Amino acid sequence: MRLNFLILAFLIIFNFNNAIAQKVYNIKSPDENISIDINVDSETLTYSVKHDNTLIIDKSPITMELDNGTILGSNPIVRNYRKETVDKLIKANFYKKEYVEDYYNEITISFKGNFNVQFRAYNDGVAYRFCTRFPKPITIINENVCYNFDEDYTLYVPYVNARKSEEDFISKQFFNSFENEYTITPISEMDSERLAFLPLLVSLKDGKKVVITEADLEDYPGTYLMKNKDNAYSLKGIQAPYPKTEEQGGHNMLQYLVKERENYIARVQGTRDFPWRCMVISTEDKELANNDMVYRLASPSRIEDISWIVPGKVAWEWWNAWNICDVDFESGINNDTYKHYIDFASEYGIEYVILDEGWAVNKQADLFQVIPEIDLEELVQYADSKGVGIVLWAGHYAIDRDMDAICKHYSDIGIKGFKVDFMDRDDQKVVNFYYRMAETAAKYHLLVDFHGAYKPTGLQRTFPNVLNFEGVFGLEQVKWGQNIDLVTYETSIPYIRMLAGPMDYTQGAMRNASKNNYRAVYSEPMSQGTRCRQLAEYVIFESPFNMLCDSPCNYRDEQECTKFIADIPTIWDETIVLDGKLGEYTVIARRSGERWYIGGITNWDKREINIDLSELNLKNNEGIEFRDGVNADKIARDYVKSNIIIDNNMYNAKMSKGGGFVLIF
Repeated sequence: MRLNFLILAFLIIFNFNNAIAQKVYNIKSPDENISIDINVDSETLTYSVKHDNTLIIDKSPITMELDNGTILGSNPIVRNYRKETVDKLIKANFYKKEYVEDYYNEITISFKGNFNVQFRAYNDGVAYRFCTRFPKPITIINENVCYNFDEDYTLYVPYVNARKSEEDFISKQFFNSFENEYTITPISEMDSERLAFLPLLVSLKDGKKVVITEADLEDYPGTYLMKNKDNAYSLKGIQAPYPKTEEQGGHNMLQYLVKERENYIARVQGTRDFPWRCMVISTEDKELANNDMVYRLASPSRIEDISWIVPGKVAWEWWNAWNICDVDFESGINNDTYKHYIDFASEYGIEYVILDEGWAVNKQADLFQVIPEIDLEELVQYADSKGVGIVLWAGHYAIDRDMDAICKHYSDIGIKGFKVDFMDRDDQKVVNFYYRMAETAAKYHLLVDFHGAYKPTGLQRTFPNVLNFEGVFGLEQVKWGQNIDLVTYETSIPYIRMLAGPMDYTQGAMRNASKNNYRAVYSEPMSQGTRCRQLAEYVIFESPFNMLCDSPCNYRDEQECTKFIADIPTIWDETIVLDGKLGEYTVIARRSGERWYIGGITNWDKREINIDLSELNLKNNEGIEFRDGVNADKIARDYVKSNIIIDNNMYNAKMSKGGGFVLIF
């Protein structure tokens, strides 16, 4: 017995000493295609990532600086490490599939100084995070997030929109709407003074790509990327310092404007896990459009009973400027107009009507001050009698100033949720607002749609009542943007922005324009591209809380299209990306119950592709098709709906310039 004890003690001491002596730690993905090397044989903890023989991330440092001078990851001394393999299914709520595969290898390395670093290797990417184990709260000055590359690769960069003429230019960029098209540029030519928000895509060798983002962002600021001036082929992370002083202002006095910032980015509990730094790796572009990395890494749901959460579609009045016709009253922000929208929603089985900006007294930032033209209780009762829910728009400052009382009051009168807008920041204080808003709304059984929002980082898994996020250069841009190219952008976001989570793009326009005919019209806007493109976006874009952007009278004039939009689900049992190429075209199939919807869109190039549907295991080969009409290149609203029969599971898709198609089986 004593001999066994001595042998056990020797093995423990041997493994411990071996852990200290070891300089490079390695884990591989379950399929062994991806490997991570963690190097502790230097002054700074570093990591590198490979996919087969392709170097994805070159040796890159990771550290975290505290206000007491401690730098976690500097001169690292390993205490021990642990490896494990996890293979499970996550039951997803209100998502693009019923179950999410969570299959990875993980290493947790414990260091002297009360901190760990965890690395995970999935078959489709990697992630790492810091974990601290201090007994008291800590203040973080900076986290060194770095992505080094071995060559001058091409980036798809969503720059922050800002004016360079302003003083303190970098700091000013922390106040932004997280909306922009992609600038395609080599790393070496990236603007060294502009911040880029996440996700950001890097195009690598052999058709491989890596998308950089983050997950489980709680009680911590979001990360931007900048060109690293110290390394020609490198991106460095930067986080907004904590706001020191703020004042009410901005759009209609509904925003917090930061006047001064602290010299730290966050104050947090000493024992906690930090956000995941994610790198999603693809060998084919289409893999990016059906990735689950952010959802997997998010914290599980904190709402036990989710039976009251009802996703669906929303009749929306702001985009179409409250324009309705063939009525005997003046349309606008008044009860008669909203009753008309409610009637329309009820007629087509649309779950919600939203009252966007204007129902509360302007510039008062007081959600208890309702304009005299609106009687909310009457509208709620009327909507309830029609089987329709009412959702209210709210500005950040207005709802934050008295959040609990506002949520309780409007829940009590029957409001179903809030669209919360104009946060336009992601420092620690605003990130915490998202969580408080989600939790408070859940307490009163209210849904949330975040606008003026940073990209999703998994909050919708943690609080499933948060159904959607903006953080996308959406269709609203056509109201004022003359020199924009949404068609190319729409064929890019499934591989970049949508990887992070759902997006409130607000499609559904019945006025459609070819490239030469498009113009920005604020009160009667039009989409870029064909009618079938607008229909296909209800399949392609992930959006559990999905807007119908156009006017009821325009929809009633287009019965076939409106019925399709009204009937299509917003959550799915299964998603398969059939084909696609970044910036060129996308074809996605989504299943709800026994029914498959397949949607495709192209850029400004006319396109014909053969699509193999065998992966869908269709029970019959008869379906319905919406396709671009023969003159859709010139008259974008031209389309054809027909019954089709496919042979050998092959469909020949023909799309006009800026076009699309939809199949239903």
